[in-house]
Order: sequence, then structure tokens, then C-alpha cells
Amino acid sequence: MNYRLLKPLALAVGIACAGLAMAKVELTRGIDTKQFDTKVKICDDLFGYVNANWLKANAIPGDRSTWGSFEQLDEASIAATHDIAQANAGNLAKLDSKSIEYKIGAFYQSGMDEAAVNKAGVTPIGDWLKRIDGLHTPEEIVTLLHDSHSQGMGLLFNFGGEADFKNSSMVIAYAFQGGLGLPERAYYLEDGKDGSYKKIRDAYVAYVAQVLELTGVDKAAAAKQAQAVLAFEKRLATASLAPVELRTPENQYNFISLETAQKQNPHFGWNKFFASQNLSDSKGFSLSQPKFFAEVDSMLEKVPVADWQAYLRFHMIDGAAPYLNDALAQAHYGFHGKTLRGQQENKPRWKRVMETIDDTMSMALGQLYVAKNFPPEAKQRAQELVDNLRFATKARLEKLDWMSAETKKKALEKWAAFTPKIGYPDEWRKWDGLSIKPDSYFGNVAATAKFNHDWDMSKINKPVDRKEWGMPPQMVNASYNPLQNEITFPAAILQPPFFDPKADDALNYGGIGAVIGHEILHGYDDEGSKFDAKGNLSDWWTKEDREKFEARTDKLVKQFDDYVAIDGLHVKGKLTLGENIADLGGLNVSYDAFKLAQARNNQNPKEKIDGLTPDQRLFINFAQVWRRAFRDAELKRRLNIDPHAPAQFRAIATPSNMPAFAEAFECKSGDRMVRDGDKQVKIW
Repeated sequence: MNYRLLKPLALAVGIACAGLAMAKVELTRGIDTKQFDTKVKICDDLFGYVNANWLKANAIPGDRSTWGSFEQLDEASIAATHDIAQANAGNLAKLDSKSIEYKIGAFYQSGMDEAAVNKAGVTPIGDWLKRIDGLHTPEEIVTLLHDSHSQGMGLLFNFGGEADFKNSSMVIAYAFQGGLGLPERAYYLEDGKDGSYKKIRDAYVAYVAQVLELTGVDKAAAAKQAQAVLAFEKRLATASLAPVELRTPENQYNFISLETAQKQNPHFGWNKFFASQNLSDSKGFSLSQPKFFAEVDSMLEKVPVADWQAYLRFHMIDGAAPYLNDALAQAHYGFHGKTLRGQQENKPRWKRVMETIDDTMSMALGQLYVAKNFPPEAKQRAQELVDNLRFATKARLEKLDWMSAETKKKALEKWAAFTPKIGYPDEWRKWDGLSIKPDSYFGNVAATAKFNHDWDMSKINKPVDRKEWGMPPQMVNASYNPLQNEITFPAAILQPPFFDPKADDALNYGGIGAVIGHEILHGYDDEGSKFDAKGNLSDWWTKEDREKFEARTDKLVKQFDDYVAIDGLHVKGKLTLGENIADLGGLNVSYDAFKLAQARNNQNPKEKIDGLTPDQRLFINFAQVWRRAFRDAELKRRLNIDPHAPAQFRAIATPSNMPAFAEAFECKSGDRMVRDGDKQVKIW
């Protein structure tokens, strides 16, 4: 089951995790010079100099696969939102059952009733499993697939609403490849370095057999079905695009009529599918990866029903496992958490329940969270920083010496059309009609899946709601949406080490300033630059300017390709290019804005705090923001699928291309943090 649509296009800094104040976690405030590892030369390794001692003293917790600034804020958010959910759960008798307070509290109570969840076993998905067992024909398989999507538990592929790439004022439907149990296609088609992919495949087959046995399939049949699942998914993988290919907007959008889709995939039946989603009035949609759906259609005709049953049975169980009995939840963690990500222990039950609520009712939880945790003055100060960063971005665009006046005019039009969203929405989503019960955990998961799916479907073929937020306020993240040409900064990221209203400007411009700049510059990265001021996929560049741009970005690809992350595995420069362009431009425009602020406020650019100049503090806090360690398995997984480079390289890559960094720390040509001459990358 897939409880959340994989959005066709997502450009974001960092990771999508929750966070904010009121925490029992000690957040990083300011700069503690005692933490510096003076055995490391700052001109060779800014990340190591600033963060090595902290990382040595702060081991990755057992229920985590990474640990650093983002995760600290995540723990803070979990503590804050847990307090809210727990308090409401203890006060249900006094709450209106239609209120979001009741729904959050009842959801939490149902998840924490471990005895009831264990007693239910696999009964909550029993009807689905019986239906899968009773499949006999391809037509019955198709009907089950249609129905799974209508319930918000979509099997095999991803489906949902998003703005039209060619008419960004309207929402259309997108069908997007999916259906794989492993991170991406290479895990099925290659053995990997030192056989790493093969080892994971073998572990996956064992896991598939394990969960099938836990739901009553005998050992021999489970082993046979597990092999069938792997073979089935290998066919899907062969027809799927790789993560780096999916970064190309043209590979995410393929608008066709329903009539054409019906002809291309006659066995799947798109007309009936759309009717089952209450979208019978649709004239067309984006069949985003036609090769994948052609393979699905062929498999409906040629793959034995028994193999379809094995695949559907496993994925129904796997999707539901975190919300079922302890045996299935632990098995799910064993593969998805431990094998794939290196977690040493499962999260405690209360954290898993909070994660579920945050996944399914994020905006409701966020509404309660903001009321308790986010001061209005933080939003005002953040708005000032956004305005300063936008001004600095405009100045940098105007001074570009490699871009023609024709393209520059379009770039500035796009700059003028940016919309910032800060803190939290002006209007909150309604949850009327959603019934949450205090004694049915999986029932609540299923109810919210259906509710959210219907809400998503209701927006398709209608104008885009520009007030809607794609991120809840308790998420420690920031984003740029090219389809709306907007940048979003949830409340949760507006705190140390990213942002502190009481801190000196250097810290804020090295922290949240760089993040703001990063998101603005996403509008001009290798993907965002293909969308115009209105958010439409449009070629607004001259041919010569695009060639000049790509010559510069190719140098950035090479820089990251050269970084070795672990066991001889390199960062993928093309996969991470968009984020790396945004990092490079973001810190540069933030530095420009910082210099303007110093001049405007008559600040002494050499005045030291704790023995550090303002410029030094800016770059040091930038490195603190990217303070992060990974478990080996998680780092290897991310190298394959994450469009963000590992944090240690994000901390050093951009400063190494900035003469201002070398000047701040008196670095010389030949130092590893100094890229000069032809090696220096300059884009925006």
C-alpha cells in the first residue's frame, strides 16, 4: 500500500522531518569554539574542523539512521507534538468528537493500545487478503488495483493531483511509476559494488517470505511466492526510470487524453480507473512514464495470476505491517529499518504512533502545534531575511556577465513573481467528515488514507489553490515549488542553528539565510530553470545561454563526482546537481545580503565575537547546519536515491568555491578548501 502520493516534482533542502522548540533535546545555539577540532586545518576541511568533535561525542541513537542538526530538531518536534497528542488523548471525554483535538487524541490512544492491536493480528486486512486469494482473471486483478487506489491504499503505481506542467493554474491527475519494494531499479538489475545489491536482494526475498508466513502462508509456499515477487518487481524495475532520469521534468510529464491512454494500456482500463476515483469528467492526465505503464499492461496479459497474487498479497501486508501486530511491525523494521538503513533498534511505540499521525493528519497536528509553539515575532523577522535575500538575488542576476539581456529579462521576471510562505498557512485545512475512533488503530489509518485520497481527487480538474501549503509547519525543511514559483519555510526550521532572532546577523545569514537563498536559487537550477515565472514548463532561455549554463553546471557535476563518500562509492553529481546548484547560489546570495546588512547598519566587518570575525562566524554556522552523521547502510542507500549530497560535502563544496571563504580564514591556493582557476565553479 502507498499511503502518500509520490509527488511528480519535489525540490527541497535537507530532509522532510518534523521539529520545533519546547524540546528535551539541547539545540545548538551560537558557536562554541571549544567544539572545534583544531587538529583539522580549517582550510582543508571546514566540516571536520567545525563538527568532528561534536560528532564523536554524539553517537547516532539506536532508533536513528542519521544524526545531526536536522534530527535534533526532529526530536524536539516529536516531543512537542507528543505532548499535544498525549494531552488530548487523556481528555477525550471532554472534547467534541468533531474537533481536531479529539481526532488527534483518539488516533494516539488507538495506536498506543498495543494489546488491542496485537489481538487484532492481521484481521484488519483480512478482507483484502481473501479478495487477493480469490483472484482468477486479469479483469479481477484490474478491479482490485482500481479499488485499492480509491481507498487511498494504491498498489503498483502512484496516482494523485498536481499542477499541470503546461498550465500551472490548473490541477490535473498524474500517474507515476512505483511498485518496487527496493529503493530503485539498480537493486534488481545490478549486483553492486562487492555484491551489495545482491545481498540486499537476498535479504528482501527472505523478508517477503517471512511476512507471508506471519500471515498464514506455509513455509514452502511463502518461499516460492517470495521468488515470484522478486521476479515480478524485476520486470517493473526494467521498465522504470532511474532516480537521475526522474530529475528531468520532461520525464515527469506526459499529458495524454483518456482515449489515448485507453488505447495504449487496453488491459488496465483507464476509463474505469478514473470513474473509480470519481474523476469520470477528466479529459486527460499525465501518464508520466509511458514505458512503465506499457509494461504493467503487458504483465496483466502475460504474467500468471498466481504471480500477481503473490505480489499483491505481499505489498498489501508490507504496507499495513507498521500498523498491525508486533511480529509484523518488527519484521517490517528488520528489513526497511535495519537492513536498508542501518537502524540498530526499532523506534519506541509512541514515536511510531506519532509518526503515523504526522503522516496522515499532518496539517491538523500542525495547527495545534503552531498555536502552542510558534511566536509571531519569529515570522516577522524571517520575512525580513527573505526580503533581503530576494534583493541580493536580484542584484546578482542583474550583474551576470555570461547571460544575454534577453534571457536575463525573463530571469528577472521570474524573480519578481516569487511567492514566499513563512511559518504556517493563513487558512487551515478542514477535517470535517473524518471519523477517528479511539479503539481502532488500523481503522484510523485506513480512514485517513481514504479521506486524504478523496480530498486529493476533489482538487483535480480545478484551479490551483495558491494558499495551500505542501508542508506542515512542524516539518524541519524548506522547499521550492517550481509549478507555483513559491518558496516555503515551515515554522519548525525557524530556530537554531538555522535561525535565532537574538543572534548576530552572521549566524542567521550563514544558517537560515543560506537556506532561503538555496530555495530561491532552486528556481534557476537545472530543473527549476525550465519553468517560467508563472510556473509553466517553458523554454525561456536562448540556446547560447543554456549552453553556457550547462558548461558551468558540468563543472559542479565533476566536483561532486570526485567526492568519495564510503567504501569507494562516489557521490552522483548528476543526481545531486539541482541541490548543489541551489547550495552554491544560496550561500553566495546570503553572503551578499549579509554584506548589505552590515553596510546598512554601519557594522564593523572585522569586529570579533569569541575571537571570530563576522565572516568567519557566517561560514562556521553554515557548516554547523550540515552537522550530520550517517550509518553506513543509510549513506549507501542515499547515494543511490537522494538528490541531496551527503551533508559533509554540502558543508565544504560551496565555501571552497567562494573567494570570501578563503579570505576569511586566510587560506592559500593549494589548500583543499580553495578551488581556484579552472576548478572554481561560478554559476549565479
